[in-house]
Amino acid sequence: MATHERGALDSLLATHEQEVYQDWIGQLRAEGAFSSGRTSEGELTGECARFLRLLREAVASGDLDVSGPAFASVRDLLTDVSRSRAVQGFAPRETAAFVFSLKQPLFQALARHSEGQFDPFRASWDIGTMIDRLGLHTMEVFQTSREQLIRRQQEEISELSTPVIKLWDGVLALPLIGTLDSQRTQVVMENLLESIVQQGAEIAIIDITGVPTVDTLTAQHLLKTVAAARLMGADCIISGIRPQIAQTMVHLGVELSVVSKASLADAFALALARQGRTVTKLRTPAAAGPAVA
Repeated sequence: MATHERGALDSLLATHEQEVYQDWIGQLRAEGAFSSGRTSEGELTGECARFLRLLREAVASGDLDVSGPAFASVRDLLTDVSRSRAVQGFAPRETAAFVFSLKQPLFQALARHSEGQFDPFRASWDIGTMIDRLGLHTMEVFQTSREQLIRRQQEEISELSTPVIKLWDGVLALPLIGTLDSQRTQVVMENLLESIVQQGAEIAIIDITGVPTVDTLTAQHLLKTVAAARLMGADCIISGIRPQIAQTMVHLGVELSVVSKASLADAFALALARQGRTVTKLRTPAAAGPAVA
């Protein structure tokens, strides 16, 4: 880009920054940016004012390379804006509009104040290229932040969906709900092993009533969990194997090589029996619930 053309864009922002700012705010308002309710008008106008100031300083350096050091502060601001909007639940279109809506005000200012001192076509091309690249940077950061947020939420949900419950002294239960993949198996294994150590458990019941299907891969994940528990000194019982799952496992030739029961109640009764305990009914009707001998 020629020096006098760089100076034209520099002059446009330096001389007519307030005019561009007002047109930009009007453009954002027309696109509904102020009516989303996710951010206040004061916050949004403040971001616009800071962005224009940093953009003017970057352009004044004479280098319009958006990836260069002159635009570092501009990129940092857009990074903060994108991450904030990703966390707040903004749509991609709403986030991209923050940058791309500036293009029209700049073109309008260019048309009003070119005065034949420079090539308006070249200046328009430079403005368009600059805004497009800044917009791409904004969306890349937004997408990355959204993916990180989703992964973090998935990890939290996975931890919450694999609770280890103490049923009795030395007896733990791990109810599984949903698909058991490699990542979740790791979480299941860690939670179970930590609970075995903390509780000094001798028996762990893994209940798969809430697992929709059991294939070869799921069976392998279960066996890994059972093997890890055994290394910690706890025997495992698999419960919740429904008729459909049993038929599927036989058809696939899958062997769990571990004691299994149809229901969690049956597995719990077996666990108590291994401890030399049994469940009996109280003779008096007024008594509440069964007693464990």
